[in-house]
Order: sequence, then structure tokens, then C-alpha cells
Amino acid sequence: MAACGEYIRSQFPSIDDDLYQYVEGILDSSKDDFEDGDEVYEAIGEVLHEVADKPEIEVRRICRKLLEILKGGPNGDGENLDERRKNGVNKVLNAPVHLGTMAATLEAQVEQIKSIWVTTRDDSMKVDAKKLEKAEAKLQQKQEKRVGIELGALARNNTAVIQTSESASASQMTSKKDSRMETKGGTNRTQDIRIENFDVAYGDRVLLQGADLTLAFGRRYGLIGRNGLGKTTLLRMISSKQLRIPSHVRVLHVEQEVAGDDTSALESVLACDHERSALLSREAELQSAIEKETASDSAGEELARIYEAMRLAEVDKAPARASEILSGLGFAVERQSWPTKSFSGGWRMRLALARALFSKPDLLLLDEPTNMLDIKAILWLEKYLQSWPTTLLVVSHDRNFLDTVPTDILYLRGQKIEAYRGNYEQFAKTKGERERNQQREYEAQQAKRAHVQEFIDRFRYNANRASSVQSKIKMLEKLPELKPMEKEGEVTLRFPDVEQLSPPILQLNEVSFRYEGGNDSSYIFTNVNLTATLQSRICIVGENGAGKTTLLKIITGALSPTRGTLHVHRNLKFGYFSQHHVDQLDMRVCPVELLQNHFPGKPTEEYRRMLGSFGISGDLALQTINSLSGGQKSRVAFALMCAAMPNFLVLDEPTNHLDIESIEALGKALQICQAGVILVSHDERLIRMVCKELWVCGEGSVKCIEGGFDEYRRIIEKELEA
Repeated sequence: MAACGEYIRSQFPSIDDDLYQYVEGILDSSKDDFEDGDEVYEAIGEVLHEVADKPEIEVRRICRKLLEILKGGPNGDGENLDERRKNGVNKVLNAPVHLGTMAATLEAQVEQIKSIWVTTRDDSMKVDAKKLEKAEAKLQQKQEKRVGIELGALARNNTAVIQTSESASASQMTSKKDSRMETKGGTNRTQDIRIENFDVAYGDRVLLQGADLTLAFGRRYGLIGRNGLGKTTLLRMISSKQLRIPSHVRVLHVEQEVAGDDTSALESVLACDHERSALLSREAELQSAIEKETASDSAGEELARIYEAMRLAEVDKAPARASEILSGLGFAVERQSWPTKSFSGGWRMRLALARALFSKPDLLLLDEPTNMLDIKAILWLEKYLQSWPTTLLVVSHDRNFLDTVPTDILYLRGQKIEAYRGNYEQFAKTKGERERNQQREYEAQQAKRAHVQEFIDRFRYNANRASSVQSKIKMLEKLPELKPMEKEGEVTLRFPDVEQLSPPILQLNEVSFRYEGGNDSSYIFTNVNLTATLQSRICIVGENGAGKTTLLKIITGALSPTRGTLHVHRNLKFGYFSQHHVDQLDMRVCPVELLQNHFPGKPTEEYRRMLGSFGISGDLALQTINSLSGGQKSRVAFALMCAAMPNFLVLDEPTNHLDIESIEALGKALQICQAGVILVSHDERLIRMVCKELWVCGEGSVKCIEGGFDEYRRIIEKELEA
């Protein structure tokens, strides 16, 4: 090590003693593990960069030189193989060893066994713990971004640990082979993604531990699991490369809406094809130079190559393809030329989805894509994604979408990810069968254990049966420890009992509506005649912008009809739920405090009972609302709405952010609740469970459709085919 020390001092004369001893200790303790200079750089490169401002290529050269010295190369200390092994006793076997015989006389043979399996080290060669601690403290001050990473452990264990500013963190074990393929310049060109033995945490809460994730190129994966288990966090870790995946894999996560500016919707989509933009830009430059007669002699040849590249990239077909995607997502042809700043947040999210579909990344990550879409756009998206050419990972709680799009289901449970082939329906069958088999296997083993234990207890003190008893005891010890099937707690939602009212309850007579300042052509709907009772289970459907939310506001009294009349029973009390109510909850308080602030004077047990009716129980009721998942916040909003004891529920997109089990529970609760229900939803499963009547908004009217949802779906599919 003396030669290494001298070389380090010569290259880094300003290195202080603590860091010098730290680097020397790392090199000495891991010298037998280093295979090339890249591994030395991974171990100490960051420290050396901190000591002196040298370029990476220079520091890598120094690391290669240090490896030569460590291995006894030029200018090294000349240690031969025997000298480098002086800290361990190594035995070469010249005959087979029978371990069973050696184990029978363990005490006498312990040194012999250790000579085969154990290499001891001289304690004087170990890294001084106090010096390590002192050096790490200095590094932490100099490099605050490397929070919690111990460089020595990073080199020996090859573990990457990163923390994000949002309190989410990830750690991942990577093999030396994968790391070497990445660092040696793109020898790994596979499009498959394997993330092995990784952890994900949010603050102090562990979401995934020792999990494995494999995504085969060209397959479509549906990621499912209960609210709050970390599905969205996992997508963010992958998209930000917090979890390491091959660097050549292009990842796109549709999470943020498109920024509003003067760019048209169509141009915004086309702009995300950077290859097309570069070819068109270069073509324009060459054409301009040729027209001005300032082009070089080779300009004509280059222009020919540009045209060939444009032909291969099908540049001329790009506008039509972008327009088709926009149309499918609900952008009428005339609206595609509108500037992006003229669209609302929901429509800009659709633009972000359109850009992602157009650019075709190697890995597309979608988080609840159906939340922003109406039923017509959802049906189009389902069909479009069925022929998606690259890898898709989508988080969704829409049962019909999960039955239609994925080729595989990834089930997040118990801090692990379980992989299932097939769509959601096949997953449910396979999972049920797997759980039944596991439970049967556990019960059979328990019965066998009980039978054997009964024999042991009966003959434990019988000398004639001593050998049999010992044999049975050993057999019990060798049995694998099986665990009973742990079923996830069932989600139950329960709406309170309410006062019954005699008809008529709710009537719209010749109602028309337009916003102030509009003319006769700006009516959203005209001459609407509808009736509802406490037994009504009505779903309002229609394309976005057709007036569904406006109709809800007229029904609840938030807006007044421009013409016509609304008749409401004097004792009718509306409970109105919409997604913005979730966003407007006081995030600083816990659910119990929230109800206490809105409805003071009740005992704490009463508030907890109200929350428990919607699955917010135990510690969840005492956590700050900000720390809850989107689905849990929605259930808090349900509890807040029902605390006022409404007898008519008006629900605008209530399934957003609810998991599959919660949507199922909501459907069952709405079936038996005593209040009337008017629902705006795009979730086909919920509509089929709850609604007996369909009101369709569109073309300036609201009509009650005969044939229910099946008839409405048939009409939409016919429009999509046209």
C-alpha cells in the first residue's frame, strides 16, 4: 500500500489526512475484489473529484494506475501472490472431502473446515471506523446532494441509493455485469427492463422492499393494488431514473399537462418528434442557401440525403397521424388549430397524452389515463393501445380498461410485485386459484404437523420408541414453514339512513341554459324535461363539454335556468361530490379534525364512526390529509359530504383515484342507499352496477335513452367506425 499512498499524494497534494486514510482504507479492504479501473473509479472517484477539480477522464486514468499498483504491476510494490495472501490461510484440496463425516466430528475438525471455507484477515488491515466516520462527515458537508450514501459501502455492495426532494427514496441492487455493460458505452442494447431487489420508501414508510420488476419489450402491463401502496411513486421512480434501467431506453411519463402558449394543439403534438423537426429545419436551411446561391457544392447531395431520411421517417404522414390521435381524444378538427393556452387543464392533460402516443417512447408510463377522458375517448384509447408497439406500464382502476388493454397484470401487495399473465379477468381467476391452493397446502401441512406432534407427545418418554420420536422431531424441523393466506381487508362504504320524501321530488320543465352574455346560438341545451325520485339511479353521459357538469349545477341550484323551471321538494337536501372538493380539503389537519371543524359539538367517537363508514379507520383517521393517497382523500370527502345527512346524492366523477375494490364497494353502497342518486361517470363497471336510467347530453339537448348503457355504447362504437 505504500506505493499507492505515494502515488495518491503525488497526484493530489492537497488531500487532507482524513480523506487520504479513508481512500487508502477503501483500496486496501477491497483490492482483491477490483477487476478493472472502472470499479476502482466507482469506489473512490467521487472522493477524488472532491479533493481536486480534475476532469473525469483524468481521474479514471489515475484509478487505472492505482489498480496496476495494487496488482503488483509497473511501479508497484512488487508483492507476489504469496505475499498478497499473507492475511489468509489457503488450502488446496488434493482429494474429495466428505462434509458429512467432517460435520460428525465438528469440534475436532473445526480448524480443517475453516481452512477450506474461511479466509481470515489481520485486524490491522481493516478500515478504521473512526476515520471512516470523520471522512464521511466531511464529504457530507462538501456534497449535500449525496444524502445518506456511504461511498465505501457503495463500492463493495454496488448499491445505488437516491433520495428525492419529495421525501420519496429508492434503493436498488445492481450486478457488476449490468454496471459494466452500462459504463462501457452501450454494449447493452436490450429493450427489456429488469429492476431487481429494489426498495421504495416515502418518508419513513416502506412501500416496496426486496421487490423485482421485469418488463418485456412490446408487452402491456397493468399495475394494480390498493390505494396508498406506492403505484404512482413507483412510476415516478422509473421515469426519473431513480431506479436504474438501461440508459438507452427512452421513457415518457404522462404526468404534467402541456404548458399553455401560442402553439397550436396540432403543432404541439408534432413538435415532440425531434427527428422530424431537425430534418425539416435542415431542409429549410439548405433550400434557402440554394435560392440565395450561397450553398456549398455538396448541398445538393446533402439535400438528397435529407429527402431520403424524410421519406423513411414518413414525415409527410406525421400531420395526419397527429390529427387522428387528437380527434380520437376528443379534439374536433377546428379545435386542433387553437393555441394551447386556450384549453383548460383537463384538455392540456389530453394534449400531453396525445404527445406521448405520437412520440412512441420505448417505455410509456400512464397513471390513470381514463380519469381525464369521456366514454367515447376511453373506447378510442382502448382500441388504440391494443396495437401499441413498444412497452406500456399503466396504473388504472377502470375494470373494463384493464380487461381490454393489458397483456399482463402486476399486482402490488405486501411490499412485493406479483406478475400474472393475461388481462384483469384472467388475473382474478388465477389469483383466486393460487390463494386457494396456498391455503389448502397450509391446512394440509398443519394437519400433518398436528398428527406428528401427537405421536411425539404420546411416545416422548417411551424408551422403545425413542428413535422413532427423534426421527419425527427431525422431520418436523425440516418441514418448510408455510404461512396462511392473508386476505386483504374488504373495503366497505356505507351511506347513512335518511328521511324519505313523497313524490314529486325533482322535476325539470322546459329548461334551457346559456351563460350570461351569450346569444341564441350559445345555448348549451334547450327544452329539457326530466324527472327524478329517491329511487332514481341515473347516470349522465356525454362528451366533455356537452354540459354534464352544468346540468348538475342547475339541479343542485348552483346555477339558475335561463328559461324553464326547476321544481325541488322543500325537504330535499343535496349531497354534491366532485373532484375539486377533494382538492379543497384542508390538507393540514387529520380527518377527525376536518369533521370537527365543519360539524362541531359531537364526541370524537362519532366523527370516527362517520369516517369508518367510508373505510377511514384506525391510524388513517389521525394522519394529516396531505399524507393520504388520492383514493383515501376521496373517501374523506365522502364522509364530509354525508355528515350533513343529504337525501339526494349528486356525484361528479366519484371514481377518480379510487382503487378497484373501493369502486366495487361504492357500487354496492349506492345500490342499497336510501337517497336518490344522479351520477356522472365514465367507469363502465360502476354504471352497469348502479344505474337504471341514462341521460345523454349532446347536440344541445339532454335525452333519456332507451336500452341503457349497452345501447349508448353501441351508438359510440358506430360513431368511431364512421
